[in-house]
Order: sequence, then C-alpha cells, then structure tokens
Amino acid sequence: MNYLDQYSGPLGLRKAKHLLRRTSFNYSKETLQQFATLTPEAAFNQLITNQNNLWSEPYDPRPETAPDGNWTSSTEHPNTFDGHFRKRRIITSWWWYNGMNQNSLIQKMTFFLHTSFTVSKDDGAGFSTNFYDHLLLLEKYALGNLKTLSKKITFDNSMLDFLDNTQNNANNPNENYAREFLELFTILKAEQIGNGDYTNYTELDVQQAAKVFSGIKIQTDRSIIDAETNIPKGRIDVNRHDQDNKTFSHAFDNTTIIGSDTEIGIVQELSDFVEMVFSKEATAISFIRKLYRYFVKSEWNDTVEENVIKPLATELKDGDYEILPILKKLLTSNHFYDLDDTNADDNIIGSIIKSPLQLINEVISFFKMKIPDPATEVEDFYQFFNFVHNIYLAAGGMLLWSPDSVAGYPAHYQSPDFDRHWFSSNTVLARYKLIESLLTGRNKIRFNNNIRVELNIVDFIDNNITEPLLARELITELASFLYPEDISDERVTYFAQNLLEGFPDYYWTDAWIQYKSSGDDTIVKTRLHALIIQMINAPEFQLM
Repeated sequence: MNYLDQYSGPLGLRKAKHLLRRTSFNYSKETLQQFATLTPEAAFNQLITNQNNLWSEPYDPRPETAPDGNWTSSTEHPNTFDGHFRKRRIITSWWWYNGMNQNSLIQKMTFFLHTSFTVSKDDGAGFSTNFYDHLLLLEKYALGNLKTLSKKITFDNSMLDFLDNTQNNANNPNENYAREFLELFTILKAEQIGNGDYTNYTELDVQQAAKVFSGIKIQTDRSIIDAETNIPKGRIDVNRHDQDNKTFSHAFDNTTIIGSDTEIGIVQELSDFVEMVFSKEATAISFIRKLYRYFVKSEWNDTVEENVIKPLATELKDGDYEILPILKKLLTSNHFYDLDDTNADDNIIGSIIKSPLQLINEVISFFKMKIPDPATEVEDFYQFFNFVHNIYLAAGGMLLWSPDSVAGYPAHYQSPDFDRHWFSSNTVLARYKLIESLLTGRNKIRFNNNIRVELNIVDFIDNNITEPLLARELITELASFLYPEDISDERVTYFAQNLLEGFPDYYWTDAWIQYKSSGDDTIVKTRLHALIIQMINAPEFQLM
C-alpha cells in the first residue's frame, strides 16, 4: 500500500476525532458526528471552505470617553493611537475568538505559518496595526503559495521591525533577517561541515542575502498597499540598497544575482533570491518536516522519511510550493490515519501532546461554553480573555503569538522532546487547574478572581448525553468523544468512583432522578465536577 494513497471510506468517529483535533481549534460533538459520515476528502473540503468571522474587526473600548474603536481600519497614522501593547492583545483576542468558533484548517495553517515565519507580538512587532497586517498576511497565504509568502513577508512591516531589516543599509548591513530567513524560515541550517559552512548555506550566503534585503524599510503610515494582497507593506529606499551584484556560494551553485538601482529591479533581486533558495530540495524537505511535525507526529523513522516526507517534498517543489495540494494529500492519506501498516508501536492517532491553546479551545467548544460577546459584553469578554492569555496560556508555556525565541515554540522545533515541552513541571499546574477554573468560574491558577465564564456541567450532561442517569454509560459516552481511543472497562470503573463515592451504580441513578424531579442539582453538580476534573486531567485527554 502506498503510504500517501487516499483513504476513501467514511471516517467514523475515531478518525473524525483525529482529523478535527489536528486541523481545527473547534471541537464539538455535532461536528464530530457529521464528520464521521464523511470521507476524508469531503471532510477536507469542508475544512478549507471559507468561514466568516463572528467578530469582524478588532475593537478597542478605550479610552472610555472616546474609544479608539476599530482603529485597525483607521486612516489615521498609527502613532496617533496609544496603548499598542494592549491593542496587540486585543488583536490576539480577535484572532482567538474567531478561530475558536470555526471548523477551519485556515486558522490552524495561519498558526503553522507563524511557527515558520515567527514574529513576537510583545517583543518588537511594531505598531499594533503592523501586527494586525501581519496576521492578515499569514491568513492570506494559509492555503496559498509558500514561495510567494516568503517574498511578501520580507516587506511585512512587523517582520521588518522584529528582525531589524529596516536598519539594514548598504553602508551598514544588518544580517539578522537574512540569517533567520535561511536558518529558520526556509532552507534551514543542517549539519556544519566546515568553518562558516552549514551544508545548506554558508556565512557568505547570509552576507549576500543581507545585501539583497538592504534598503527595504518600514512604511509607518500604512500608505503603501500591496496590489495582490490589499495589505499594507514596507517601502524601498533605493539609495540605501546595495546595488552591486551578489554572488552566492557553492551551496547555491555560485549563483549571481544582478544588482539594481531601481525599485522594480530591487523587487526582482528579492524574487531571484527567493527562487534560488526554493529551487533547492532542502527547502522543500524543511517545510514538509515542519508540516509533518505540526499535523502528524513529532518523530518518525527512515521508512516514513522515504515514503512520506521525501515524496511530499518532491511534489511541493514540483508544484511550485502551492501548499493546498500537499495538505490534501497528507490529511486524506492512509498514513495520516495510520492505515499504512500493522505496527502498533508507531500509532499516529493520539501521539501528540496538545498545546495549551488546543486544550482550552477543545474544552470550551466541546462543552458549549458561552464566551461573552466581544461586541456586546465587552468588559466580560476581556476579563475572560485576560484569564486565557495572561494566566492560563502564559503559565502553560505558550505566550500566544509571542514565543520567546525567533525559532518559535520549543514544541515545534526542539529535539528530542518536541511536543513534550507542553507538559512539564513548569506547565502542569495551569493544565490541571484549567478545568477547575472553568467549572467554578474562578481563576484557580492564580488570584481566585472571577473569570466571567462558567461551565454549567449539569445542563451540558442533561442536554448532550444519551443516558445521563446511568453512570457507566455516561462515562463511556463522554470518553468516546473526549479521548482519541475508547477506554477499557477498568478505566470506566476508575472514573465511576467520582460519581458513586463508593456506592453501587444506582446511587448515581437515584441522584439524577431526584435532580430531575426536584430541580435541586446540588448533589449531581458536586459529583459531576469531580468526574469532569478527573476525566479532563487524565492522560487520555492530554493527547490528540
């Protein structure tokens, strides 16, 4: 069987859970049941369908007397607005709210591109409007062309600021962006084989790349609009561009890029440089490995390298770096669903530790928690997002859109632990206290303040579980949706202890019947809280 042959049968619940977790930030019982009836191709087509944002545009309610409102679409110069640090977090809340409410591969891919072309919103991303434009650019190319994005992002105002290329001039070169473009964003470093020679490129190539990028500057007033994306971009200062020819090393076949003294010619230099980098097989392989680690598994053997990674890399390169066909081939393949062999030791389903973002989004969406409307319940929304962003995600090791390194989050690149970085002694408290915080509506990680959102677990069980008065059936049904795999009878018995308190099964049945007849949910609420805390904090729920 070809590893990348398309699986054509109906997904069923197990495969639907796997696909939805890997490709979306929204995870609901209804969507799972729908996806279970679809083929992988039909499900994939649904995931790439454009979905409208519930929250159309970021809104700043401050200052109270005259709110800045929808400042990201204002024609005013960005420096006329204050509080850009806070505004960047508002933009982050806008992205999070919309992503959490969509079954969309676009949102997952936007974040993947963030892990590949990293900018930190809280550490040098520039004006909040620049960061907003940066997100729009990543979203624009989430299912588009990686090579084109690599050209466009060089003119991105946030990137120009973050990696100092706006300071890169012919007479005073700054190699920061050039180095990261090669080392982290595209072809990658590979093994060092000599002084200044890293297999895929050399120090000479960094120097020449910096010359290609010289003179590309921030346009602070957002007045230059890219004709293809309709997104503001940076400018070219011809006089600060190195206009000489740029000759690269043996790693790039000693290619010479002709220098220019015109804006059109400088854009052509950039295009020629990107085309040169992307002509190399190592660039295609680096992207496929990143994609595989993000969607499939953090580690793989030589068989997968030969039968999945390299064929996809060849197809990516031959297809001029269009990402959508590659995503479709990978996410509908027998290999993605672990149907290409009979080896029980290399399971893909349930093999990745969830990021803190995936964890909270799944809990919120699966349990149908009502998040305050950012348009009509502004104060409550920002109070809750403050808990999500500043408390839970930060304590969980994930400063959203602000990794502490230009390399990104360690879970995506740092061997040998990779996604195991999400689960450590430093982050476990936030993960384990999350569900308790949501059940009580109080911040149980720090401060114990009101977070403005509370999960009514009794209502959820009453309205969404087929047999809520039968303890073992209730647990089995919950587990069938919450966990990658079905659980054993022994695990059901273990979880049932939280409902039964050591009594026979009829204890829970009687308690549920009493609640339904009297309306008093005191007992069932206490028992369900104990159960849900145990089930969400179980190892099975930490995996996807």
